[in-house]
Amino acid sequence: MLRRPLHIIAALFALGITGHALAQYVWVDDKGNKQYSDTAPPASVPKNRILKTPGKSVESNEPAAPAKEAGTATASANKPATTASRNEDFNKRRAEQAEKDKKAAEDQQAASDKSKNCERAKTYQKTLESGVRVATTDKNGERNYMDDAQRAKEIADAKKATAGCQ
Repeated sequence: MLRRPLHIIAALFALGITGHALAQYVWVDDKGNKQYSDTAPPASVPKNRILKTPGKSVESNEPAAPAKEAGTATASANKPATTASRNEDFNKRRAEQAEKDKKAAEDQQAASDKSKNCERAKTYQKTLESGVRVATTDKNGERNYMDDAQRAKEIADAKKATAGCQ
């Protein structure tokens, strides 16, 4: 006789525990992953991404279809991510990063080249302005010295070249 009430109490206790286990929230995060918790989702999660709340059925709490103005971010978050789509996304991000790195390297090389050219132009301008005789060689290999008109023209050209330098 004592066993029967003990079984009933144990069954009621087990039902009470399982009721708590059903009190779960389910929502889709920004990355498209389902999150399960016994606490409410953060306030940053929109209501249309909450799939289940305690006391409400799953059907009445389905996420709304993504609006066209919401963009592809929410549309891709609602579709299940397959391994192929994850690999495709990863390869796309890796290609974009490689392109950014390549552009950064090209920009750095261009800045270095500009700096060297500016330094050369400034040195040449100082040499011309110092009044020292400057010799050049022509296409036949003969040495010619600059006269004052050529020197003035070269100084003007050097000033134009150094105008863009800092």
